[in-house]
Amino acid sequence: MDFASFRKTGNWKSLLSGFLYFDVSFMIWVLCGAVALYISADFKLNDSQKALMVSIPTLGGAMLRIPMGILADYIGCRKTGLLGMAITFVPLVWACFAGTSFHQALGFGLLLGIAGASFGVALPLASRWYPPKYQGVAMGIAGAGNSGTALSTFFAPHIAERFGWHAVFGVAMIPLALVFVAYFVMAKDAPNRPPAKKLSEYLAIFSQIDIAWFSLLYAITFGGFVGLSTYLGIVFNDIYGVKAVAGGLTKVQVGYLVTATVVAGSFFRPVGGWIADRIGGMRLLTGLYATVAACAFLVSTMPRSFLLMLAIASVMMACLGMGNGAVFQLVPQRFKKEIGVATGIIGAAGGFGGFALTNFVLGPLKHSTGTHVAGFLTVAFMVLSVLGVFAVVSVRWRRGWAAQTEAVRF
Repeated sequence: MDFASFRKTGNWKSLLSGFLYFDVSFMIWVLCGAVALYISADFKLNDSQKALMVSIPTLGGAMLRIPMGILADYIGCRKTGLLGMAITFVPLVWACFAGTSFHQALGFGLLLGIAGASFGVALPLASRWYPPKYQGVAMGIAGAGNSGTALSTFFAPHIAERFGWHAVFGVAMIPLALVFVAYFVMAKDAPNRPPAKKLSEYLAIFSQIDIAWFSLLYAITFGGFVGLSTYLGIVFNDIYGVKAVAGGLTKVQVGYLVTATVVAGSFFRPVGGWIADRIGGMRLLTGLYATVAACAFLVSTMPRSFLLMLAIASVMMACLGMGNGAVFQLVPQRFKKEIGVATGIIGAAGGFGGFALTNFVLGPLKHSTGTHVAGFLTVAFMVLSVLGVFAVVSVRWRRGWAAQTEAVRF
């Protein structure tokens, strides 16, 4: 790719603004998962309650992404992003100065979903500045803001260990305030932003079957990434923690392992977009889904070595990250005029996928069987099933809208 041309084509300040907004929002969105071991110990939660507690922010983000996506199309990404960050201070203040019960944790966790809804704003802010041939890279760079998860999993356990988990949410207000100022100064809506429409016109996109297929694809890639980023700490602690084996890992060390897997997924998201621009998103997704299914099966064997488990989980998260980039190399080609609301809908599906993964698959199966084996075997089967569906759908896409788009690989 010609990076000089890429820089001249778009608006790097808005691209950076989208990345920073998504990064700090993602950092805040997964805080419950990052300090899950401390909250669960404080409130003495069982396996199902742990899964619900770490997944409730994901549900909140999924519920709010469609309204945020529509709002981004209606009033612009700049105003919507500023509003979203302002509201995000509410659950942070609640968690820092209150949050004294499991039900309160569910309450502020649900409100943290406003941070997760940033996806429906940050990506359109970046996407609209770039032509089709650079969509994969632009969306990948903005979407790499999910690296904020790594900031949470690395720093949050240290802060919680020393000052308590409530302090983690207080400290998070500092970077949020800094990004709010940076976004206010740098973010700018693209001149080709479509004019505002009636609500019924935005919702008309639901009648298009392709939005459902993209939602299913993203429920696997993004849902898998965000779900595992909040739940892997519980998995590592259950298998390799100090209560599981003699000389096991501490909570902080578990945080290091989760951070390594999250970094892999975050770093490879823009790589996935770049590769998709070169070989096509459909072709790339086929290989990625097959690899994710294989990794989920290997995780279900519960390796005795935590380093081997770390390697397998990192490969799986890297593939999920690349899959996120590949999906959103395709979305702007199919939904050019409705990119804001399309991003919100597909992003919501990704959030619901993450919530379902932890709250309906991994958590309940661990609670009922006593191990994580059945959960990851189920994940492997689900991914293989979606791979089969995608193989059929992609044939129709290649013969339809993809064949009508020039200079873009699919």
